[in-house]
Amino acid sequence: MSIFSYATRDIYIMVFNIFQDTFINKFIKMTKFLKIIRKKTEYQLINSFINELKTYLAIRKKMQKRFSFVLTGGKSPIKLYKKINKSKINFKDIDFFFGDERHVSKKSKFSNLRLIKNNLFYQNGIKDKQIFSIDTNMRITGDIAKKYENKIKKYFKNKKIGFDLILLGMGLDGHIASIFSNKKSKKLVTSVYREDFKRISMSIKLINKSKQIWLWLPTNKKSKLFQNFKNNKNIPVNLLKNKKLKIFSILQ
Repeated sequence: MSIFSYATRDIYIMVFNIFQDTFINKFIKMTKFLKIIRKKTEYQLINSFINELKTYLAIRKKMQKRFSFVLTGGKSPIKLYKKINKSKINFKDIDFFFGDERHVSKKSKFSNLRLIKNNLFYQNGIKDKQIFSIDTNMRITGDIAKKYENKIKKYFKNKKIGFDLILLGMGLDGHIASIFSNKKSKKLVTSVYREDFKRISMSIKLINKSKQIWLWLPTNKKSKLFQNFKNNKNIPVNLLKNKKLKIFSILQ
């Protein structure tokens, strides 16, 4: 049917939809450059993070049904998770993944899954099918990594692999997830052997495939360290793609 056979109202609607889609795509491209959000306190930084998250969720919702969100472990994001839990974010269209995990029982106090369940997933209606956790019940760490990589590939079946958002913390040595060196792996998920724990971690290759990477630095100490690490290619945090990176930092 020719476009001229449409009613004028329908043409306006069609033009508006084309404009809207073009605007959204341009907005996404504009956010692909390094952005730093600095606040004086962790409380202010948390509120900024939640506002940014709500905006990004709304944008992606217009483009797709599901939103893939990779979470970080450790103590740094606990207050953030608790505040997100109490926010008015609609979690039903969000699928959650884990950037890394220790090879421990899911009931262990060292488990990232346990920490996140207790602080973010607690009583907010998130269903088990939305949680793509790392199965640590297997004996061999390498097998766990392979299984999680296959789980990710299955999730993105017939699609280009790339999470909508990856949240990362940074260790005092500049490590991210369980990436402690600047050596790049060809795998998407790797097994890591440390003195304290065996670990499973998304690789820098997989992390940099994501649409956006948000780095959470909620203390003066970590914010200063990040500045000191700048331009040192041996530090894992500097392996992150700047054009996809958004940094949440305490104002110096």
